[in-house]
Amino acid sequence: MLRLEGVSAAYGRIQALRGVSLEVPAGSIVALLGANGAGKTTTLRVISGLLRPTGGAVYFEGRRIDRLPAEAIVRLGVSHVPEGRQVFAELTVGENLILGAYARRDRQKIPADLDRVFGLFPVLRERRKQPAGTLSGGEQQMLAIGRALMARPRLLLLDEPSLGLAPMVVREIFRTIRRINSEGTTVLLVEQDANLALQVARFAYVLQTGQVVLSGPAAELRQNEAVRRSYLGY
Repeated sequence: MLRLEGVSAAYGRIQALRGVSLEVPAGSIVALLGANGAGKTTTLRVISGLLRPTGGAVYFEGRRIDRLPAEAIVRLGVSHVPEGRQVFAELTVGENLILGAYARRDRQKIPADLDRVFGLFPVLRERRKQPAGTLSGGEQQMLAIGRALMARPRLLLLDEPSLGLAPMVVREIFRTIRRINSEGTTVLLVEQDANLALQVARFAYVLQTGQVVLSGPAAELRQNEAVRRSYLGY
């Protein structure tokens, strides 16, 4: 579904990605692991059109997308849940969700998708009229995922969904990620908690200083000595 070929990217003079190549098969959950500053968030920003690569190419369902504006990439079926949630704090939960469907033309199907999001995250239905800024961190993460789903993506990019959340909330969110995937949405997951990521993913890539240094089935990487020492803590 998604293919990166030799992608490089920079912020000014700072080289963030150096020839990254990876694939995300349709229907899978693929994890992107690495320390802070390894290039994980930059990779998602390049895919979603928020950052133009300096080299290489990105293909979604066989179509090259790295030269398209971000809104066009959303319309093709790619949604990005950014690190830190970035909900619209002064708008209500309901308004945030409706904004997620902004690029859609099939307005008549939006109520059904709202119901789907409320089915995944019942607390959002209860908080529908509350300003998003009054939600807890976990509820804001649920809202950010729900907002992305309102665009009806076929590929969901998740950047650090567990960041700053209590373990019980993290377990709930990861159960929902599995459910979203089982219902047909492909997921590319960036996650600092490598152990958690490797439990839900089918395949994983490890980034280090902007390069892929290791890749393989998640079950194999969990047994890899270097991964265990550097990312799993045992």
